Amino acid sequence: MWFIGARGSVATTAIAGCAALAAQLHPPTGMVTETEAFTAAGLPALSRLVFGGHDTVDWPLPKRAEALADGGVLPSGLARAVHGELAAADREIRTGGPLPGDRRTDQELIAAFAADIADFTRRTQVARTVVVNVASTEPAPAADDTRLPASSLYAAAALRAGCAYVNFTPSTGLRHPALEELTRTASVPYAGRDGKTGQTLLRAVLAPMFRQRALDVRAWSGTNLLGGGDGAALADAATAAAKNAGKNRVLQDNLGALPEGEVHIDDVPALGEWKTAWDHVAFEGFLGSRMILQTIWQGCDSALAAPLVLDLARLAARAHQAGITGSLTELGFYFKDPDGGSSALAEQYDALTGFAARLAASR
Repeated sequence: MWFIGARGSVATTAIAGCAALAAQLHPPTGMVTETEAFTAAGLPALSRLVFGGHDTVDWPLPKRAEALADGGVLPSGLARAVHGELAAADREIRTGGPLPGDRRTDQELIAAFAADIADFTRRTQVARTVVVNVASTEPAPAADDTRLPASSLYAAAALRAGCAYVNFTPSTGLRHPALEELTRTASVPYAGRDGKTGQTLLRAVLAPMFRQRALDVRAWSGTNLLGGGDGAALADAATAAAKNAGKNRVLQDNLGALPEGEVHIDDVPALGEWKTAWDHVAFEGFLGSRMILQTIWQGCDSALAAPLVLDLARLAARAHQAGITGSLTELGFYFKDPDGGSSALAEQYDALTGFAARLAASR
């Protein structure tokens, strides 16, 4: 696994968590690929995953894990128990970019990133590498931008290096007009976009309920309070807009129309790695009866995201091994803004387990 944002909270939690599961220190709670439906799919064992990545910060992974343990994200003592695995992954992290003052062209950056990934694959002698973007959300590119956003540079580098690619962020990634031909002719599988971990996961369950019961949703509003790196990044209005696009798609797809209401994202540094998401749904029932549903979701995004990231990497790696190329629409279960398919969670789960059966049949 090659993480974009390799020293961030999600990547650190995934690396530490994978080591803990491989050593049987903790059960695989939250990992869908560890359930019965996937036992015959031939997925790579957690103990056989090797980690590296790109990042623009130099905070060592063991120290990052200690900070996450202090914040209650990782269990007490886990950072020490898996220090060796964290240190090994840290040695495989390369400087990303583009950094301020970097004069390289887009093509030069893509070539450099692809070379880092290919070198990792060669030196570690792994069978294949999956590139997973878990970096902070970036604003959507403007129409007059002449340069590719960083997420698109990394995505292009992944495909150039012959690697499967997963975009777990709302950032542009492969969905840039300049990469249309590259994705169309890709000889590797790819999936995205924007991991569905909390508020939108709940929306994907509730929205079909209203439509199936013929209840008229008049307004759906939400608020997110969060700290950490995500809170700081999403304090920017353009970045928050990129994030909210996926949340709105779930409602649009499942209700048939986007109701009134907005999602607000507030940076609350005191919350650290924790997040509170509140939804207020106004709907009408029989004879115009007005009713309200309110939900509160409190959790740690890194702990919610890490098992999904490991799931996606295993599924993408197995798809690559099976010779499957192009968009993995069957993995929409994991995304707010998937590459096609239904946005209803139950239908997405059926597609995912069907994909597991397809992988099993290809062994």
